[in-house]
Amino acid sequence: MPASPAVISVDSSTVDRRLHLVVRTRGRRRLLGLLGLLAIVVIGVILSIALGARSISVDVIIDVLTGARAGNDYESLVIVSERVPRAVLALLVGASLGCSGVIMQALTRNPLADPGVLGIELGAAFAVLLGILFFGVRGASSYFWWALAGSAVTACVVLVIARLASLAASSTISLVIAGAALSAILGSLITLLIVRDTAVYAHYNYWSVGQLNGRGGVIEEIWVFVIVGLALALPLGGPLNALALGDEVAEGLGVAVGRWQLYGALVAVVLCAAATAAVGPVAFVGLLGAHTARLLVGNDHRWLMPYGALCGASLILLADVACRLVPGNGELQVAIATAVIGAPVFVLLARRRTVVPA
Repeated sequence: MPASPAVISVDSSTVDRRLHLVVRTRGRRRLLGLLGLLAIVVIGVILSIALGARSISVDVIIDVLTGARAGNDYESLVIVSERVPRAVLALLVGASLGCSGVIMQALTRNPLADPGVLGIELGAAFAVLLGILFFGVRGASSYFWWALAGSAVTACVVLVIARLASLAASSTISLVIAGAALSAILGSLITLLIVRDTAVYAHYNYWSVGQLNGRGGVIEEIWVFVIVGLALALPLGGPLNALALGDEVAEGLGVAVGRWQLYGALVAVVLCAAATAAVGPVAFVGLLGAHTARLLVGNDHRWLMPYGALCGASLILLADVACRLVPGNGELQVAIATAVIGAPVFVLLARRRTVVPA
C-alpha cells in the first residue's frame, strides 16, 4: 500500500506572529519613506528660498525665519516678501495636484489619468476666462468657484465621451483621447475669446502661464480650499482600495460604490480647481506625483495619497528652483518644466500599458 502523505502541522500562533511582524515591518518602512519625502520637501523649501537671481546663505535664512535678524535689509525683505510665499504656494499647488492625480487614477482605474491630461485644468481655465470676460471676475478666491465649476463640467463631459468611445476602443485609451479632444476644443475657444480683447488677453495670459513668481498674494485666498480638500481626501484610502478590486467586489465588501465615487470625484475636482485658480494650468504634476508615490509605497491608497501629495509638492518645488537657474534672460514658468519632464514619462507609460486596441 502506498505510504500516506506526511501531515505538516502549523502553529496558528506562529503564523499570526509572523504576519504581525511583516505588517509592522512594512508599516515602519512606509513611515520612514514618508519621513524621507518630508525631508526632501524641507530641502526643496530651503533651496527655493536660497536660490534665485541672488543666492542667500542658509545662515541668513535661518536668522530671518527665527527672528534673530532684523527684517529691514534687502535679503530679509526678499526672503519674507517673495521667496517664502513662493515656496508655500509651491507646496500648496504641488500637494493639491499630486493628491488629485492619485484619486483620479484610482477612480478611473487609468494609470494615465491626470488633471492636465484629461483636460480638467483647461476646463477650469476656460471657465475662469468666461468669468473674467463677461463678469469682471478678479482674484484667486473668485477664480476658484469658476475653476471648480469648469473642472466639474469638464470631468463629466470627458467621462461621458470616454464611456461612449469605450464601445469601440479600450477604456484607457478612450479616456485619454476624450481628454485630448476636449482640450483641443477648449484651447481653440480660449484663443477665439481672448484674441479680440487686448485687456482680457493680458489679464488672462498673466494668470494662465503657470508660474509661481509674484503669486504670493493668492495664498490667503486659496489655502483654505487646499487644506479642506486634502482633509476631505483622508477618508478615501479604504474605499479606494476596495474600488480597485472592482465595483461588484467593493459592493460585496459593504462599500457604497456610487457614493464614494461621487465623493472622490468632488475632492479631486476641488483640489484641481484650487491649484488652477492659484497659478493657472500646470500639467503632469498629478501623473508624476501619483506614479512616483506608487513606485515608493505600492498600491495601498491609505499611503498613496499622502505620498502623492508630498511627491507633487517636491516636484513643483524642485522644478521651480530649476526654472530660476536656467541660463538666459529671466526665468521659465514652472509649467514649462513640468511639461518637459512629464511628457516623456507620459509617452513611456502609454507604451508600457499597450493602450492601443488590437
